[in-house]
Amino acid sequence: MIGAEWIYWLCGGFFFIVGVQIAFDREHPKRWTNAIFWCLLGASLCAGSFVAGPAGSPAALHPTIPSWLLGGAVIVTALIAGFGLTGPGTVRTTTEAEREASAARRRNLLFVPALTIPAVTVLIAIEGGRLSIGGHLLLVAGTQTLVGLGVATIAALVVGWALLRPKNPAVAFTEGRRLLESIGWAALLPQMLSTLGLLFTQAGVGTQVGVIVHHIVPEHSRVLAVIVYALGMAGFTLIMGNAFAAFPIMTAAVGWPILVQQMGAHPAPLFAIGMLAGFCGTLCTPMAANFNLVPPALLEMRDKYGQIKVQIPTAILLLAVNVCFMLIFPFR
Repeated sequence: MIGAEWIYWLCGGFFFIVGVQIAFDREHPKRWTNAIFWCLLGASLCAGSFVAGPAGSPAALHPTIPSWLLGGAVIVTALIAGFGLTGPGTVRTTTEAEREASAARRRNLLFVPALTIPAVTVLIAIEGGRLSIGGHLLLVAGTQTLVGLGVATIAALVVGWALLRPKNPAVAFTEGRRLLESIGWAALLPQMLSTLGLLFTQAGVGTQVGVIVHHIVPEHSRVLAVIVYALGMAGFTLIMGNAFAAFPIMTAAVGWPILVQQMGAHPAPLFAIGMLAGFCGTLCTPMAANFNLVPPALLEMRDKYGQIKVQIPTAILLLAVNVCFMLIFPFR
């Protein structure tokens, strides 16, 4: 059966190919450190499914790899990025004039590969659970969407090849390397921050924050509790770069025990608005790399924090609006 680990192997294989390409690039100014960085990332994604897991987990069914090897790879990649040993090389690509001529010739057909991804993903997410071979389900239950995204990416690649017909089929990997090197180590931040949120939750940070809040917030002060919850969501998101990572901490500390259980707030609107408050923090932090660092890198902006500077006023206004909404709708 095809499971989520197949997609991680696919991603790992791509990063590994990028690392090998860089290793053979004699003109790359940071050839070996870049090659080690991307190869280690690729190897980590491929090996993650084989690291020893708890009894009953999917990892326990496979031959195991000592977890310290994976931890060591993460530390090495962090050191390489931290000491500034990564950087873009010079990849041969088309000129701006060639790209403009190609775009003028194909016009709206250029959107077909991009639109293939959501179309195929939705199709497999809805119907993938029924696919079977010889009476056996083809996809592992609960993985249809992720597997669908991986299959959709391959389908979009094939459609792109058929549409553009490049002279060298490997151009997809070369252009992928160019974009990946433009983004740099920031491409890893979403995965790292998701892991950080899990660690914070497992370490009981939410419980300890709740103890502190109980000593600060008066027992029946709804306004103060709402402000603490909204600001806490935005603040933790600023630190962690991910509202989904901040949500379990602030919900365990303030949202559920104080606002829902003590003050009778309706959970659905409260937590929905709480997530929106968290996303106000996303607008203001470079830790949200996929939102605030990757686009400036792709657009080659001179000020890589310019996007954040523009977004801050909007974030403050939206946070104030969310606090007002949180005082009204969950308590109606």
